[in-house]
Amino acid sequence: MKQRRAWAHEAIRRIEADGQRSSDTHLIPVPLPGFSGVDLYLKDESSHPTGSLKHRLARSLFLHALCNGWLHEGSTVVEASSGSTAISEAYFARLLGLPFIAVMPRATSPQKISAITFQGGLCHLVDDPHAVYAEAQRLAQERHGHYMDQFTYAERATDWRANNNIAESIYSQLQRELHPCPAWIVASAGTGGTLATIGRYVHYCRHATRVCGVDAERSVFFDHFVGGDAELTIEQGSRIEGIGRPRVEASFVPGVLDAMVKVPDLWSLAAMHALSVRLGRPVGGSTGTNLVAALACAQQLVDAGQGGSIVTLLCDGGERYRHSYYNDSWLQQQGLDCGAESDAIEALVEHGRWPEVLRRQWRLAGSLLGS
Repeated sequence: MKQRRAWAHEAIRRIEADGQRSSDTHLIPVPLPGFSGVDLYLKDESSHPTGSLKHRLARSLFLHALCNGWLHEGSTVVEASSGSTAISEAYFARLLGLPFIAVMPRATSPQKISAITFQGGLCHLVDDPHAVYAEAQRLAQERHGHYMDQFTYAERATDWRANNNIAESIYSQLQRELHPCPAWIVASAGTGGTLATIGRYVHYCRHATRVCGVDAERSVFFDHFVGGDAELTIEQGSRIEGIGRPRVEASFVPGVLDAMVKVPDLWSLAAMHALSVRLGRPVGGSTGTNLVAALACAQQLVDAGQGGSIVTLLCDGGERYRHSYYNDSWLQQQGLDCGAESDAIEALVEHGRWPEVLRRQWRLAGSLLGS
């Protein structure tokens, strides 16, 4: 027992030292000429050592497992993931000298699979996106290891009161801006853990900020927010990697949200391409999803005659999606060729002209209704 505790203490020290060596992620202003008085910022989570927002989650999950006594020297770590969380968990497993297996849908991008193997992890691919949970649990039991289960523990592994979580970081970085308390913080739901952290922190600190969740086309989170049915499922997996789920995950906490937007995949990718041109570098699909919802929040402020700041997340870079979102043939095969829609998003940002087809296709709920 003494030796086991000593190993765990050293593992925690290594993770904390790694965090201390890393600087905070940038907050990037994005001008919105078409939305007078509204300041938009992107929290650039792609600058983490493993390239995505999931680096924060993986770090929290490892510390949570270590402090609960679930990880031991030599433990095989297993995770069900669509890619980015697995990359980050593989990084921390290698830091601790632990074997790592990622159970992922076969459709996961080859760039993400390569990144996991680069970090020393193994990839176990399954055809049915619904099967990742049971298969991860089976592999963990078979190897006497530990199933991290991000979809259950994401919302409870992060210290939402402070400890430099993403919400505390946002407010700290906005201190010298024109609108230091954001009117809206916007984030998409993968596990739901980031939204839970942000929403709880906002309530805990008694900020006036409203929190908007964003869902992908092939996902059940939005309908759960609207109707409260926790048993909802769909057959298809999300085409926007990293967000959207075919079932309601335990880490999704609708009570912390003021509003939700469900964005069609075509418009998520259109916004992704338009934003990539504005930034001069490619971003991932979920960042496009976030942008569409952030613009809906911007319109709500304009309609109310208010100014203010909005913060959303740049979840990861677009380099991981060269074979898909940035491949014209793939987009055409998927029915997601979005050139005209990307131009429409650019006109929206520049002139505030909303594409009527987007307004017919998206879905709004909560305090954005009627905006």
